[in-house]
Amino acid sequence: MVKLIMGQKGSGKTKQLISLINEAVDNERGDIVCIERVAKLTYDIPHKVRLIDASQYGFDDYSFLRGFISGLHSANYDITHIFIDNVLGIVKRDIDEDSEEFFEWCDNFSAKERVKFTFTLSVDISKATERIIKFL
Repeated sequence: MVKLIMGQKGSGKTKQLISLINEAVDNERGDIVCIERVAKLTYDIPHKVRLIDASQYGFDDYSFLRGFISGLHSANYDITHIFIDNVLGIVKRDIDEDSEEFFEWCDNFSAKERVKFTFTLSVDISKATERIIKFL
């Protein structure tokens, strides 16, 4: 399962993400990971969530992010949900064909490994393509 939360800056995406993280902590049995572009959610999410500051790892493209997610999972098979705040900011890109392919890769990974994904994207929902709309 892949869920995208899209909207322009200031539209409440991060608040919605925090609410979904808290819901996951209350209802899911496995481990939860949250990746953010810079450390800002430290006091907003429960300490049970593994919070990762992407600025510490040099993310620069979707290939690196796919490898990072794969590494997280191979180190901890108990991860049930990965939240990523401002994924486009992390990989320093606009929404494009590579973004579509990445979300489809996550959807396939999710089906195979039983890991849910929730992403926020700081882009107007009108920019969503046919391949992106199915994840909204």
